[in-house]
Amino acid sequence: MSGWIVPLIIVVALVVIIGIYLWSTYNSLVRLNVRVDEAWSDITVQLKRRADLIPNLIETVKGYATHEKGVFEAVTQARAETLSAQGPAEASVAEGHMQSALKSIFAVAEAYPQLQASQNFLQLQAELVDTEDKIQASRRFYNGGVRELNTKIKVFPNNMFARSLGFTERDFFEVEDLAAISEPPRVQF
Repeated sequence: MSGWIVPLIIVVALVVIIGIYLWSTYNSLVRLNVRVDEAWSDITVQLKRRADLIPNLIETVKGYATHEKGVFEAVTQARAETLSAQGPAEASVAEGHMQSALKSIFAVAEAYPQLQASQNFLQLQAELVDTEDKIQASRRFYNGGVRELNTKIKVFPNNMFARSLGFTERDFFEVEDLAAISEPPRVQF
């Protein structure tokens, strides 16, 4: 009778250890998943904040540069893309278009010294720079969370069961056209 008790205790101990490991891993995957969702939410808040600044910026510049219709249309289109983007892939494409559009509008603004001296324009510039900084910080936080989650899903032995528990790898928030963001919009005059 005592010959089968030791193997039974070992099997029970192994089952308990495996159960604790699965429980711990599942909970850490849930935490990472929630952190990535939270980080994405932070990005969308900052993108919305920037999108809300754009109409004011356009109106301020329009008052001085009424003949630059194409630039204003491009900025408006980029704003609409940003607001309608669903997920990191679409947001990445929209981000590249937004950066190009903002460069265009600031290039137009450089041609109008009165605009550069406008208090309203200067305040909008400062808010836009602050928002761009916050977008970059949110993006780094999001991509860090995605890196942690994707790594946790891919490592052995998690890769054997993480996907079956409903955890999938997430996309990084990368800009499709790196040249578009290699330099931030110039807002110094």
